[in-house]
Amino acid sequence: MITAVVYSESGGTYKTTMTANLAVALERMGLNTLVLDLDPQEGNLTSLFDVGERRSDPDADNLVKHVLDMPDGPFDELVETSDEGVDVVPSHDMLGDFTSNLEQKISYETGMKNMSREEYPRFELLYDLLWDRQELHREYDAVLIDPNARAEDLLYNAIFALRTLVAPVKPAGKGNLSLEGLEELVGNMERQLDIEIGLSCVVPSGVGQTNAHRQYQRRFEETASFATPVTIGNRESLMDAMWEARGSAFKVVEERWKTFERDGKMVSEPGQRRVRDREIETLVDLYELARFVATDTFDAEVDPVLRLDIQGQNVRTIDPRDADTTGVTSA
Repeated sequence: MITAVVYSESGGTYKTTMTANLAVALERMGLNTLVLDLDPQEGNLTSLFDVGERRSDPDADNLVKHVLDMPDGPFDELVETSDEGVDVVPSHDMLGDFTSNLEQKISYETGMKNMSREEYPRFELLYDLLWDRQELHREYDAVLIDPNARAEDLLYNAIFALRTLVAPVKPAGKGNLSLEGLEELVGNMERQLDIEIGLSCVVPSGVGQTNAHRQYQRRFEETASFATPVTIGNRESLMDAMWEARGSAFKVVEERWKTFERDGKMVSEPGQRRVRDREIETLVDLYELARFVATDTFDAEVDPVLRLDIQGQNVRTIDPRDADTTGVTSA
């Protein structure tokens, strides 16, 4: 089974959009995929996939209640399905108060059970929910988490539950420092959680054509400690359009979503985008990233061929394993 937390210490690394694209790519490969959104902030994966209408309703059942073993209903009623077939457990405002609610639970249960706070398994609660109580491995082929950014109880629960990281990094500045500190970060988490954490791969993201970016990219690719299966170019227009299309980069390209000015106002519509070769290449890279995580990290069997049904064009089929990604055929 494929399990991965897409995590980066620094912002601007396409963490949320990468999680969405990875999930959709896995689903396209024939894998039943679930994503848990643990980010309570606006502009999260829940917003991107246009799910979670009750995320601001304090009375709504949500993941936090289930993690703390105080649910208002069955777990499967939390799950919503995106337009692209990916199952999502949406974010909820209660995630922002996770630690304070957890502290109340710990105080109550340690008092009832006459145990010390240090003995309480505070990082194991999500693991217990997903695998012991819900047995998600019986229903899903892949489970991904888009976590909160801060190193606190919610993030540690996510990593304890899934044990594997996919790490998007910037090609400069903080991203380079993040890369240098990645081994230390993983080591610290392993010691704190008392588990082994696998690092599937590092994904340089937002890489431009400047000399500095090229130098950083070479450093990423030459670092023997981490696998770097793909590099995601600077595709702000494509990634930004995902928020308007309410879906993945695959959806943006296939439905040709574009944001443009009309009568003095900015509008977003399908059928307007001119699909460029570099955007097709980015989809190939995203698909190859998913294939790498599935096959090289978890030894899963997947459909390696990317099929794109672009509005107004012939269907394109591409095998990301080919060195020449411009070798596109029509079906």
